[in-house]
Amino acid sequence: MIANLDPLPVIATRRTPNLILHCGAQAVELDDVRKVRTPRSTNSWCPIPHHQLISQVQNTLKTTNLRIGHQAHSLSHEGQRYFGLMEVHAQKSNDDYCWVLGLRNSHDKTFPAGIVAGASVFVCDNLSFSGEIKFARKHTRFIVRDLPQLVSRSIGLLLTKWHDQDKRIAAYKEADISDQEAHDLIIRATDVSVCSNRLIPDVLHEWREPSHDAFEGRNVWSLFNAFTESLKGNLTELPKRTEALHGLLDTHVGLSA
Repeated sequence: MIANLDPLPVIATRRTPNLILHCGAQAVELDDVRKVRTPRSTNSWCPIPHHQLISQVQNTLKTTNLRIGHQAHSLSHEGQRYFGLMEVHAQKSNDDYCWVLGLRNSHDKTFPAGIVAGASVFVCDNLSFSGEIKFARKHTRFIVRDLPQLVSRSIGLLLTKWHDQDKRIAAYKEADISDQEAHDLIIRATDVSVCSNRLIPDVLHEWREPSHDAFEGRNVWSLFNAFTESLKGNLTELPKRTEALHGLLDTHVGLSA
């Protein structure tokens, strides 16, 4: 039996998740996803309804201290393929950042049911699917049995990552830096492939004149956001560049040890 997709409390968000549709997929509402018919199973192939994957994620989140914010859903190939994203927030009031769960499922054997999660997640209908946490399950026998465990493991890792991220952001905020130190870190960022030389002026501008008042403090948190504000244009590269940026700044504030 498919669990009901009861709506979870929704939190107002500042931006739309990175769901990119340029290969024929169309943005849809959750009701449209529910209406998609699932093909019959065979001895070796057992497709699951798209909304079953969504439901499993929602129901698992209900058992944690995480809440769903903005959601984006899409369908392509006459409903045979599903792509979606959910912003995930902690119960406590914290507008500094959120995590994102990316979901995908297919009824045409194109790709397995999958979940990605991370601070910067990219899901695209051209089959690009990246994030810091990634799980997939082929549509074979026992997928219905294994799906709850797959989702639980993904969200369990997300909870662990969230704790680490809270510590990281606190350390960034406490680490004041001078303009000279910021300039040095920006140059070093090009050496570890966080950004190209071409983006240095954009990062410098965001550091000197932040687009958001919250980042006017002269600390590593403000510099981090100067980078992320400047890196928004290339979503396919964003996850690995963010990871490299964390490595650089974690070392600077003494977290890497």
